[in-house]
Amino acid sequence: MEKDKLKLTSAEIGTLWTQYVNGTAVDIVNKYMLSIIEDKKIKQLFEEATMIFDKQKKQIATFIENEGFPVPIGFTDSDLNKGTERLFSDIFCVHYLHVMTLHGLLGHMTSLSASVRKDLRYFYDSCDNDGKKIYHQTIELLVDKGHFQRDPYFYPEANPEFVMGQQFLDGFFGDHRPLAATEIISLSFNIKKKILEKTLCIAFSQVAQSKEVRKFLESSERTSDEQIQTLAKILQSDNLPVPMSWETEVTTSRDSPFSDKLMLYHIGFLLQTAQAYHGTGLASAMRTDLVLTYEKIILKNLMVTKEWFNIMTRQKWLEQPPLAPNRKKIAKDT
Repeated sequence: MEKDKLKLTSAEIGTLWTQYVNGTAVDIVNKYMLSIIEDKKIKQLFEEATMIFDKQKKQIATFIENEGFPVPIGFTDSDLNKGTERLFSDIFCVHYLHVMTLHGLLGHMTSLSASVRKDLRYFYDSCDNDGKKIYHQTIELLVDKGHFQRDPYFYPEANPEFVMGQQFLDGFFGDHRPLAATEIISLSFNIKKKILEKTLCIAFSQVAQSKEVRKFLESSERTSDEQIQTLAKILQSDNLPVPMSWETEVTTSRDSPFSDKLMLYHIGFLLQTAQAYHGTGLASAMRTDLVLTYEKIILKNLMVTKEWFNIMTRQKWLEQPPLAPNRKKIAKDT
């Protein structure tokens, strides 16, 4: 059998399904932002981003259809309310695209690592290249406009140092050591992601039509803020700068550009992907107070995600991914 004629595995189908659903959700937001952006350079970047995903979406659908699986519904233009008032500033749109491109790069590499068939590997390789191009452009635009937030600087030591004992791990008693560069990476990145999550919760709660959805978004915004403050205090204790918030980049509009389904799904997507970054922070933490902080954040987010799942399923908004055959049921039915 030719290698490219091999059937796709469950892992390969799973990655395609996930890429399609998540991609269509972000694409709807990008399309809305494209319609309101005034800055020419930013608008050109969003035009490129939407064209790239349109190409990827068609290829993903072809892969799925050729295997005999139904293409997921995902999110469509029916989830976009055209002609609504501006909800975000141009600069926030770039921040949004930058962070979501980072998510896309992680998703593409995860999908590539799960793929064996040559055509699928080359597809994800091309997706990664497209994502890196957008990633570079978002950084250059933010730097050019003075809005890119760089992480704290370090002053070099004269010589390499070695860990001398258990006191390196202490974060609760006595004078704990300063943060390590490897720990600051995760602290800074998790704060930036939480800032995006909080800002979207604020924006979406202003325009949500359902009281249940609005209540969840308001609660999620408070949780995000609490976690931002918790992580920020750790940086501030070492006199390190904290990333700026983006709340002022949200207008006072109450005119919803999106369906409640899309807005709620989007926050759930951010909550779930954040867990991977919290896990990375936990794995890199060597101070006991950092370990406990990440554990608390992870447990709290699991509780919030459970509430999100209950609303999504109650509203029949959560699309089911392909399932493995139920052999016991098949045997009983024969």
